[in-house]
Amino acid sequence: MSRFLIAAAHKSSGKTVVSTGLARALTLRGRQVQAFKKGPDYIDPMWLSAASGRPCYNLDFNTMTPDQLVTLHVSRSRGAEVSLIEANKGLYDGVDLDGTDSNAALARLLSAPVVLVVDTGGMTRGIAPLLQGYVGFDNSVRVAGVILNKVGGPRHEGKLRAAIEAYTDLPVLGAVWRNRELEIGERHLGLTTPAEEGHVDRMIATFAAVMADSVDLDALSDLAGTAPPLRAGARPTPPQARGARLRIGIARDTAFGFYYPDDIEAFAEAGADLVPFDTLNDVALPDVDGLFIGGGFPEMMMEELSRNEAMRTAIRKAVEGGMPVYAECGGLMYLSQVISWKGRKWPMVGAVPGVAEMHDRPQGRGYAVFSNTSAHPWEPETRRIKAHEFHYATIAGLSGDLHYCRTIQRGAGIDGVHDGIVINNLVAGFCHLRNTPSHPWVAHFVDFVRRHKAGK
Repeated sequence: MSRFLIAAAHKSSGKTVVSTGLARALTLRGRQVQAFKKGPDYIDPMWLSAASGRPCYNLDFNTMTPDQLVTLHVSRSRGAEVSLIEANKGLYDGVDLDGTDSNAALARLLSAPVVLVVDTGGMTRGIAPLLQGYVGFDNSVRVAGVILNKVGGPRHEGKLRAAIEAYTDLPVLGAVWRNRELEIGERHLGLTTPAEEGHVDRMIATFAAVMADSVDLDALSDLAGTAPPLRAGARPTPPQARGARLRIGIARDTAFGFYYPDDIEAFAEAGADLVPFDTLNDVALPDVDGLFIGGGFPEMMMEELSRNEAMRTAIRKAVEGGMPVYAECGGLMYLSQVISWKGRKWPMVGAVPGVAEMHDRPQGRGYAVFSNTSAHPWEPETRRIKAHEFHYATIAGLSGDLHYCRTIQRGAGIDGVHDGIVINNLVAGFCHLRNTPSHPWVAHFVDFVRRHKAGK
């Protein structure tokens, strides 16, 4: 199984553009590319999925054990010729000081050679000690090549190559010159999603053309082929779904799109068919037994969401009627009474009695840990669950008699103490869950929907 990990010295070095371009360039050469993203991230995987034509999976030390990481990587790489793993932030960055959850640790766990993407802006001879440090910092991590990014031109490239050749043994796999076409827009939550860009195919085609001209794809493929065989334990057999298949509506449109592909796959394994609906354009919910409204950017589309009064009313009536509904982050904001941002306010669904207020700085960011309470309608009470959150919003005006199903141990949640508002059969919170063998939340939710449908 050929594979390599693309890392950098620091974030915003251009890893995602390079990774996306390489994924498409290798695909155009007839290679089946399987992409992965390290850590909790929804947006970068969207670009990698669009480039490779295959779902991009997240490898996250926070919610997965090392064995689960290897198993997911091996199982999802079947049928592919090369695996491309994009790191987050810098190669040696992570939460733990000892580096046990770093990108380097993932490269070591997967025995993946590392390709370092270096933002060379304002740098010439200084690239040599930087590379020496990254190569020598941890001998168990194999930094196998470098791609020079944001190079100023031929003279700049020549100086960089000369310094690397004189002071290191690293091969330069490519040099990508500064180019305004190699940019993905950014806003408060990071990069824009492919759905927000008007010319996604053209953008990715440009990324791929530049990478094909700037990077030695043959040398990169040869490097990936040096990765040793990787074996994993048997993938856990999902529990046998009982009874007729369920239909669960899932919000998928420009406003909502933060879903993990293996979570989506888990719904099918649990006996549920996901039925997409569009909160912006559909005027009625499909015929479903439950709803899943994930994260996204409702604040960016709040006027359009508000104008679709028919859909807002349909969802509010579904919650009031007791339909099982699970909502995360952006989904929680959409279910509130109003979204308020930059002096503008637009009515939302109104199922949650509070106002989603956007702020200039993140109100919750990073890994979260919580325990479920007895108020949770479909998960056990005594559990310590790891999740993540990234939101600029708070929910204001909540009454003191609301029920919550999560007690926050690390992170912000809704009020620093609680998360997971429970109203009828609705659970809505800021924490994002990840379905894993350690926490099979999808099976728990689907089982609850099944029991509710059966009147139990």
